[in-house]
Amino acid sequence: MASAPTGNDESVFDQFLADRGHETERVDWEQEYNKKQCPECGGLHDLAASECSVCGWHP
Repeated sequence: MASAPTGNDESVFDQFLADRGHETERVDWEQEYNKKQCPECGGLHDLAASECSVCGWHP
């Protein structure tokens, strides 16, 4: 589970999650040849995609 940047309290929130075993790194698109791959469902999209059309995930 990654946290959204909210200002100075971001590191406090991330530390809270990390202390409890959650991931706090920002998740982004994966690259698969000349396509973007959704890290949630594995759907492939054009490089211009900003949201997964399969599951609705967005960075």
